[in-house]
Amino acid sequence: MKIRLEKAEALGPLVRAARKHQGLRQDATAEGIGVSENFLAKVERGGTTVQWGKLFTVLDELGLHVEIDVPDEAMALLTRRASGKVP
Repeated sequence: MKIRLEKAEALGPLVRAARKHQGLRQDATAEGIGVSENFLAKVERGGTTVQWGKLFTVLDELGLHVEIDVPDEAMALLTRRASGKVP
């Protein structure tokens, strides 16, 4: 199921639900992922100042993925810039 997130705080409950669905304890999950239990708890509370790298590690380990709907015009500009056609 795809869910549109309007703010950072909305991600936390999804992470917690995914962990609980898998029958994982917070402390064991954090240890297995290589983050502190405090960090995982902050993510699950919807903390807005988490480290991106660690956040993506947690999401990946729990089978959650982030998709971004990029407007076609922005993607075209990015492609042109990557090819060196736009400064």
